[in-house]
Amino acid sequence: MVMVVDSIKSTENGDEPTIKGCGRVDTPATKTRTPGTRTSARIQKIKITKEDIIRRKKEEEPLAAKEEEKPVIKKRKYTKRKDVSGNALTDSVRDESIRNVAPDAKQEEGVKADEIGEAVICSASKRQIGEKSAYSMVTDTIRDFYKHFLYFVQEEEKRCKKDEDDKKKPKSKKQDAVEERSKAKRPDLKALTRMINSGSIFKPQRRIGSVPGVDVGHQFFSRCEMVTVGFHNHWLNGIDYIGASSQAVYPEYILPITVAIVLSGQYEDDLDNSEDVVYTGQGGNNLLGDKRQISDQVMKRGNLGLKNCMEQDVPVRVIRGHQSRTSYVGKVYTYDGLYKVVKYWAEKGVSGFTVYKFRLKRMEGQPSLVTEQVHFARGRIPNNVSELRGLVCQDISGGLENIPIPATNLVDDPPVPPTGCTYIKSLQIAKNVLVPSSASGCNCKGSCTDQRSCACARLNGSDFPYVHRDGGRLIEPKAVVFECGPNCGCGSGCINRTSQRGLRYRLEVFKTPKKGWAVRSWDFIPSGAPVCEYIGVLKKTDDVDSNPENNYIFDIDCLQTMKGIGGRERRVGEVAMSSLPDQNDDKDVGPEFCIDAGTIGNVARYINHSCQPNLFVQCVLSAHHDITQARVILFAADNIPPLKELTYDYGYEIDSVHGPDGKIKQLACYCGAPDCRQRLF
Repeated sequence: MVMVVDSIKSTENGDEPTIKGCGRVDTPATKTRTPGTRTSARIQKIKITKEDIIRRKKEEEPLAAKEEEKPVIKKRKYTKRKDVSGNALTDSVRDESIRNVAPDAKQEEGVKADEIGEAVICSASKRQIGEKSAYSMVTDTIRDFYKHFLYFVQEEEKRCKKDEDDKKKPKSKKQDAVEERSKAKRPDLKALTRMINSGSIFKPQRRIGSVPGVDVGHQFFSRCEMVTVGFHNHWLNGIDYIGASSQAVYPEYILPITVAIVLSGQYEDDLDNSEDVVYTGQGGNNLLGDKRQISDQVMKRGNLGLKNCMEQDVPVRVIRGHQSRTSYVGKVYTYDGLYKVVKYWAEKGVSGFTVYKFRLKRMEGQPSLVTEQVHFARGRIPNNVSELRGLVCQDISGGLENIPIPATNLVDDPPVPPTGCTYIKSLQIAKNVLVPSSASGCNCKGSCTDQRSCACARLNGSDFPYVHRDGGRLIEPKAVVFECGPNCGCGSGCINRTSQRGLRYRLEVFKTPKKGWAVRSWDFIPSGAPVCEYIGVLKKTDDVDSNPENNYIFDIDCLQTMKGIGGRERRVGEVAMSSLPDQNDDKDVGPEFCIDAGTIGNVARYINHSCQPNLFVQCVLSAHHDITQARVILFAADNIPPLKELTYDYGYEIDSVHGPDGKIKQLACYCGAPDCRQRLF
């Protein structure tokens, strides 16, 4: 949904920028020039001709027909572009067959560990929407998982609320027992079950060795994440193996063969020396979590698979689990590369029962051990601004934000702070822009809880778009989100005001060698969390077209996105508002309003483009219900670890930008994403 925001690349001409100092107060302009200054051309509004509309309708009709034939779950897109290489979710993978094997593991919430482990999603060559890299498909599948996960989190929150309301009502012991069994204690397992049943997990085939799309150092925030992408196919067991039932698929091997193990401290006899691991086989341990052995292990299933790996020289993926407050399961799982089983033996364990031990050594030629790097990276996160290397500004907001935003520069010599902008915290309105009248709001008191009686919830399809977890998370991108506003009866703590609470994460603006200024977070950001609002001056788009060198214009094209006009990717979702224009109307004269952050703006103006971003754009209505002047909020599309650059898709169409002479301008993209389009426009 984005338009003309600051571009990421190197400069194309020699124009000297006007410079303003870090923070709120402007400093005198100078003629200083720094590497990577953003001076790309201002995007021009695309004139949509009648022929364009006819052509686009012909292209979209067969795709729309296919979409109508798809069963069960509607997939959501996380970027604006309707590009075959950039669609965001997992329509591309369909289930052809799910193989079920008799389970021998603990069953919880209707999910059987071995049944999940043997679920096989057939060839990715059956995708319906064009080729994508394995990295994109892994990312999109995990995003899909968290959409379902947050939906079931919301269901659990509703159940808890109902339990609180029903506490005073007397119940029989039989009723209590039935309700206890029906509780959704594991929304992650329910999300995984839904994905398996709908065929939306991504696993072309059980793989031996590396898995495309998952590099050494990749972090998973639950075992269910690993199952959805076929990296480790058991949500409970520590050993993932290919069973004898797959002999026809793997005729060259003696099965079973172990393909992956998780080192998470579950066994008291494990020994982990990083490059050299002594792994305790599976079975015989107490599942209550005290790590104690309570019976002898036997040489079968995963244990036999490890033995066969040694005898057939087959590598094993090793994943290490570590305690983590940021993960909803309390652990984060890091892929540390391929290991070879070099020895195995049986011995009496610490508790006196027979255990099998397997010594694994890390294979050479791989990236250095990432688990140590992860700890090092976390150690680099400063406790305060004074610890930062290359600090050029302690707070670019000049104290306006509730959390300081420092700026660092390790690229320029001498280092200079970000310039050219006066920081503001709230949207300013141009003199010729008429602000819509305020919405009437809901009559809820304290906090909105009942989606049936809340007027704002009814506008969102009779439900709330957010869950309470982690301070408020958006379940999935929507056509538009209606939040509570100034005339609503609820207070500031209402969940339906999630995007209005200002910055929640410690952000840092930093200089890059090729992309100019960029933004990262010192904190972990969970998927669906609001990061920041795009702030500047609300203007009419016609008033900024005459300035082709302003690269910080964000067109409020929510209505066009809802209609899927101009190459935008239509977002599906219920919008119960009668004042919306006819969504079947393909006429478009372009967005009427935009946000200009050229000389006045906030931290969002420094966030760079990526062809595979970790943020998405969401239009939000709160104070009024005029969709042409919607607020623009950037939300986390993924679980974003600390110090990773924050990015979103600017959404340019290739060959859509023209210079003052009318000629098409081209600008290389340096986002570095596996599916990079190579050009920003």
